[in-house]
Amino acid sequence: MTPTLAGFLQALALVAALALSHRPLGDYLAHVLSSAKHLRAERGVHRLIGVNGDFDQTWMAYLRSVLAFSAVSVLFLYAFQRLQNHLWLSLGFPAVHPATAWNTAASFVTNTNWQSYSGESTMGHLVQMAGLAVQNFLSAAVGIAVVAALIRGFRRTGTDRVGNFWVDLVRVTVRLLLPVSVVLAIVFVASGMVENLHAAAQVSTVGGGSQSITGGPVASQEVIKLLGTNGGGFYNANSAHPFENPNPFTNWLEIYLLLVISFSLPRTFGTMVGDRRQGYAIVAVMALFWVASAALLTFFEWQHTGTALHAAGAAMEGKEVRFGIASSALFASSTTLTSTGAVDSFHDSFSPLGGGVTIFDMMLGEIAPGGTGSGLYGILVLAVVAVFVAGLMVGRTPEYLGKKLGGREMKFASLYILTTPAIVLIGTGTAMTFKAERAAILNSGPHGFSEVLYAFTSAANNNGSAFAGLTATSTWWNTALGLVMLFGRLLPMVFVLGLAGSLARQQPVPVTAGTLPTHRPLFVGMLCGVVLIVVGLTYFPALALGPLAEGLHR
Repeated sequence: MTPTLAGFLQALALVAALALSHRPLGDYLAHVLSSAKHLRAERGVHRLIGVNGDFDQTWMAYLRSVLAFSAVSVLFLYAFQRLQNHLWLSLGFPAVHPATAWNTAASFVTNTNWQSYSGESTMGHLVQMAGLAVQNFLSAAVGIAVVAALIRGFRRTGTDRVGNFWVDLVRVTVRLLLPVSVVLAIVFVASGMVENLHAAAQVSTVGGGSQSITGGPVASQEVIKLLGTNGGGFYNANSAHPFENPNPFTNWLEIYLLLVISFSLPRTFGTMVGDRRQGYAIVAVMALFWVASAALLTFFEWQHTGTALHAAGAAMEGKEVRFGIASSALFASSTTLTSTGAVDSFHDSFSPLGGGVTIFDMMLGEIAPGGTGSGLYGILVLAVVAVFVAGLMVGRTPEYLGKKLGGREMKFASLYILTTPAIVLIGTGTAMTFKAERAAILNSGPHGFSEVLYAFTSAANNNGSAFAGLTATSTWWNTALGLVMLFGRLLPMVFVLGLAGSLARQQPVPVTAGTLPTHRPLFVGMLCGVVLIVVGLTYFPALALGPLAEGLHR
């Protein structure tokens, strides 16, 4: 079997698996988020944290809960790392440096999982399990909770209530993330992934040298790292490490896990608003961008200009031979289109245009399919903009799912769209201004600029992957990227919840002959156009200075 055919069959199997999961998982999530019943375990958690599970919150109260929970989580995780040397299973590691601890706390709480450290040589097992892995569950649940509030905003009428954040957080964790993680952790262990509490073992190599090999609770953390679109690896090499991703089967399963919830959430949306055709339209847009990205990235990496690449048959630098071009490109496309950031190859070694695709994927706002929850609420905000544009074309007050889109709604949508690009471009420009910060760049010219642009794009979009050539370990880089991650995560949530509250207060508008059908191919095409135009107008100058300049030069 040729590598091309193997890659095509792998992608085909992935599409089939995602299609089979779309309906049952989407419907199950709709039930979880809509049910009036609480499980016994959930009621116990509600009592523990002092929450009335039958009381819905206004959007402002929901937002305060999200912000308070995030603040407490950052403080807890920061303290956990700083006290590591006094904890059980520290493996003799010292307390984490303050700047690194701050960056890591902000990173894992925001679902970014940017890592400016090597996990196997910095974090003890207890911090990995009770600190980082716990936030992998909770940050994913927060994203789904926020999109649930937005869906209720579309669904409910004449009310100021959008749900209860604490109920949503507990339900998603208890009914979805935990059980799936337990089952699939067993599958990963059976497939050869490491799961133990061992310290580093010194072994002799074939060449007569000595090597330190670190074990740890890898499999149990690997599932939620992908299922929750988190991405932070137990090892520095992330999913390129054989203990974290042993074989082609686990590689395929990892790609499936990082996509499955986000591709199923449009079904949840359609079910909860009472029109599943709306969900089909949204998932169609997601799928079109995902297929296009994977195809382009694979094509660029198969190109082999230059003597070394011609000898290798493709751009194999930075890629695992056991995965090859097709699997590496599919993984890279999927991880940058979601907010995962896990890698089984190193994006800094991709061809210039291939690396440009990974940056552009994140610049889309990671809405194809995006992170758990964040992908769906991101594309729904863009759908609101698309409907508004269509209304302007025909001189009619825009309506989406029976709700009028007036000045208040469009202000929230506009602020959402402008926030992340502003953070990315201001951060990149600031870093390029200072000589000391430019010293962290490994490469000169357009590729060096791409490294910085990638870092801020990844942080602001809560992705977490990186062009490895940038040494972002100084206090300035740790502090700046930590702030970017928090702003990039929390500010958009403010506008999403504000939009949810505004929509929930409205009375439904009856469908008439002039209402734009938002479930047909015409709207799918319009939404794709809005996504591309918004991204193109915002980021094209920066892309022209980085990956496009490098690609055209070569």
